[in-house]
Amino acid sequence: MRRKIVMGNWKLNGTKESVEALLTGILPAAQATTTADVAVCAPDIFIDQVSRKLADTPIAWGAENNDVHTSGAYTGETSPTMLKEFGCTYVLVGHSERRQYHGESDASCAHKYALLQEHGLIPVLCIGETLEERESDRTNDVIRKQLAPVLNDLGVETLKNAVIAYEPVWAIGTGKAATKEMAQEVHAFIRQLIAEKSAEVAQGVQVLYGGSVKGANAVELFAQEDIDGALVGGAALIVEEFDAIIKAAG
Repeated sequence: MRRKIVMGNWKLNGTKESVEALLTGILPAAQATTTADVAVCAPDIFIDQVSRKLADTPIAWGAENNDVHTSGAYTGETSPTMLKEFGCTYVLVGHSERRQYHGESDASCAHKYALLQEHGLIPVLCIGETLEERESDRTNDVIRKQLAPVLNDLGVETLKNAVIAYEPVWAIGTGKAATKEMAQEVHAFIRQLIAEKSAEVAQGVQVLYGGSVKGANAVELFAQEDIDGALVGGAALIVEEFDAIIKAAG
């Protein structure tokens, strides 16, 4: 049975004071659950603070992005080796906001994904369709295209050390979550694509849902056969909401 993961993506949010309060607030729920893993992905500037606060706790931590180089003249970037040194476990790859605002492509996401694995980090590969793509019935085509560089070029076996996050772009930060049926349908399709390469990997890979996940809808989402947890945005910044989502995973 696949273990659930509840992972927070803080995006461009936080202060030293708010990070301390948030982590203090969510620790009891994370410590109480025995059936789910809990993680937070923070802006780079807070990773040291997070690592110190969460050392020797059940909460894992990670980053929201990484560069495709390990060192060199790349001002403003952060390498996988740096993230590893600060105890990161996970790194988000290809979030729709990175694709939209920074021009990241499926190929560049696959490059980052591979580099993370080379340095012992777990990529969380974010995929999902826009509203226009959904309304024109192209969701499956988009998912297939976004997964292709990993499945066809890097190999399905790499998914044994990765997480997939399905985040319909139209549901991120909008309050419009996919219904449990809509989310399950796409999660099942993702698993089907992987099973075409390896049934074993398809059964084992954790596929998270993201897009306006809250305590109010987490239970029904997590009850779906192919949904293995959540990548949580806005609600991950609110102790009561994130606590409720952690409890729903249990």
